[in-house]
Amino acid sequence: MGLYLRFLTKNDHKFEEFRQLFVGTAYTIAKVLSPIEELQTEDMEALVADKVIKAFDEIRRPVFVDHTGLQLESLDGFPGGLTEIFWERLKNERLAQLFGNSPVTAVTLIGYCDGKSIRTFRGEVKGMIAPAPRGPAGFQWDPVFIPEGHSETFAELGRKKNDISMRRLAINRFIADLDRRHDEHH
Repeated sequence: MGLYLRFLTKNDHKFEEFRQLFVGTAYTIAKVLSPIEELQTEDMEALVADKVIKAFDEIRRPVFVDHTGLQLESLDGFPGGLTEIFWERLKNERLAQLFGNSPVTAVTLIGYCDGKSIRTFRGEVKGMIAPAPRGPAGFQWDPVFIPEGHSETFAELGRKKNDISMRRLAINRFIADLDRRHDEHH
């Protein structure tokens, strides 16, 4: 027994992380592969709203999307919604060289559209950029993000990352909202 949630993503690693974060809840997520043109902006709220509207228009079913980005304090919150492009250009070595020991906030925004409304849920974790990448490569900037209160990067934390990540915080808010709305209707 469980409710299915459609999650639009092309990133298998991200889907698997989200799937694990939903374990133990009343929800099971299903990956939707439907290419949409993503708005290129550093404004994560605008990006997620645009993305979830396009996703809903495409599949005509309730769906959620996410966007995760880094907001560097020294760059007034940039790159935000443009983190993937920024990271693709620099990769972890160069990111660490340029911004090592810089304060940064990792942000996940989840957008959900059920055809009646759009709701967004934010999770953020403050931290620092490591002076050099540490831990297994594989999930973008995990080897250079050290969450506040920890000495290890997200990559070094392994599965423990899921207990404290910005995705965990955003998903907790999303699930609380889904549960509350479900209870109101039953």
